[in-house]
Amino acid sequence: MLVCTLRDWFDRPGGEPPRWWAAQRDPVVGDALRLLHAEPAAPWTVGSLADRTGVSRSTLAKRFADQVGEPPLTYLTRWRMTLAADLLTDREAATVAQVARAVGYTDAFAFSAAFKRTRGMSPSVWAARGLDPAPTGAGRP
Repeated sequence: MLVCTLRDWFDRPGGEPPRWWAAQRDPVVGDALRLLHAEPAAPWTVGSLADRTGVSRSTLAKRFADQVGEPPLTYLTRWRMTLAADLLTDREAATVAQVARAVGYTDAFAFSAAFKRTRGMSPSVWAARGLDPAPTGAGRP
């Protein structure tokens, strides 16, 4: 049902699917996206991702950037931060360090810096906003 809804949404006049959606059809980029989504906490490098998809690093990097609109590891960081934001909101008892490990960071400080850079606030502030039934400011995350 979700897939049908998304297809209808993208097929409407002026509707355009996100680049990552269309990129799933590419045999190399689609495989890379599936790997990143299935194993976001893995210690990915462009080389290891290229090895798993059966192409060279340069081929993967170029095709991924052309299809998705950003390099593979930039996409991975955004994906990890999306997962982390959900974990911070959903798991009231999870610590920042636990969430960091769950999304592939061994250092909670590096995770916090990356989270703040991509989300505009620290993980602890994000978690507090997610638990607050009526946060102030720009609205709920």
